Formats: sequence, C-alpha cells, structure tokens
Amino acid sequence: MANITTFEVGYCTHIGCMALKGAGFRVCKFPARAYLIKAGDKCWLWDTGYATWFEHYTRSGIFQLYRKITPVYFDPRESLAAQLREQGYARRDIQGVILSHFHADHVAGLRDFAESNFICSGEGWQKTRDLRGLAALRQAFIPGLVPESFEDSVQFFESFTRVALPAELTPFARGYELPGSQGQVILVPLPGHAAGHTGAFVQTDDGWVLLASDAAWSPVSYQMLRGPSRIANIVIDNSYAFYQTLEQLNQLWRGGKCEIRLCHEGDL
Repeated sequence: MANITTFEVGYCTHIGCMALKGAGFRVCKFPARAYLIKAGDKCWLWDTGYATWFEHYTRSGIFQLYRKITPVYFDPRESLAAQLREQGYARRDIQGVILSHFHADHVAGLRDFAESNFICSGEGWQKTRDLRGLAALRQAFIPGLVPESFEDSVQFFESFTRVALPAELTPFARGYELPGSQGQVILVPLPGHAAGHTGAFVQTDDGWVLLASDAAWSPVSYQMLRGPSRIANIVIDNSYAFYQTLEQLNQLWRGGKCEIRLCHEGDL
C-alpha cells in the first residue's frame, strides 16, 4: 500500500473567524503542508508549500498585498527541497509534482523542482494561466512562481483513466487513477475553493486517506458544516461549489472509513 509523509513548509497567520465562522478574532497559525506519496517504487510530491521564491515575487508591486493580508513565516531551511535532501531524496527520485491548485502557498516552491513533471487540473490551469495583476491577486495566484517550462512538462489529470471508487468512499463515486500508482492514488475534483481544486484518495496500510487540500481549513467545517466568513468569498472561486464539496466531506467523515487531511489545519 501507499505511504504518505507530511512536511510543514512555512506558515501564515490570520484571524480565526476568516477561516471558520464563530472562531473569533484570535490570530491563528495556518501551516502550509506538502506531502510525499510513495506507491510501489515511485514517489510523487503533493504541492510544495512556501519557498524563498514567495518573498522574491511579493517584494514589490501589487503582490505585496498578499504578504500583508496573510503574513508569512518561512525559514529557507524549511523549504520542501531542503527537507527532502535531509531525508536522503534526490530530485531524480521524484516521479512528479501534483498540484492541488495554484494558490501561492501551494506552488511557491515550483521553481525548486523546475525540471520535474507536473500534474494538475487542465481546467484549473486554463482558468488561471493568464491571470495578471489584481485579477491574479484575487485568486491568490502569483504568475512568477510558475516556471517558464511548466507547460512543456505538465499533464492534466482529466486525461488519466477514470475509475470507480469503492463504496466505502461514498459519496465520491469516480476519480482519476494516477499512472504508475498501482491504483493506490486516485485524484478527485474538490471544486469551490479555487479553479481546478483537486484532492487525492490514497490507499495506505491503515486504510484510505483523502488529501483534501483547502476544501476546508478546519475539521469543524466539514463535521459541523460551518464554513468560513462571508468575506472569504472574495478569494473563493465558487462559494456554491465550495459548500457542496463541504457536504460531501461531511458524508465521507460520517461514513468513518476514510481519514481526511487538510493542508492548513492549525490552531483554530
């Protein structure tokens, strides 16, 4: 079965009620997590977290607002590339980098893996790739973080084999099998938070795990069906789809057969 290693790659802070209604005005820490997925003899990265590139591309211009609205705390020694080296992984050991979506806190380290293969939603990339200026900022997208070679080495998961999911993952019925994962990694759209927002069901020795990315920022959201502040809708791609996805996570959680992991679950 597959194995998941979790990395914390910097964090940002914001008041709790923005991420969860009723959480109050306490400033909370939201870790940026990335994952290493191992299935058989192959490894993939799931997102990258922050990197020094984030500071570089938010130093001037309109993207300065990003770091002011959500202050970022990052030590270069915490970069995903550095942590992988510490654990003995070389870049040739990584089959590819899977992107849950294109918000900067998920793709800031892409340039550290510029020679890698990339996997993402084709629909998400088409809706994001040409955003610039204020339009990009509203979608938390910083164009400079994406390597120039990205489109030469990206695969869109919509082209992968579509497979039925086991009944224990209801209400999710179908997904896209990650090539080379021996059926142990299934990518699934989790729409709402961002264009092309994607999750992954991973079959481990302890059962199924859903890497749910930013489908919620706290387990309370899907357990109690309590979303973020309405103000957060400014940066949510589709609020209606967001709450539909939240209801699906609620059903999955109530089924008790799958662990749900959120990227930014912190101290709310």
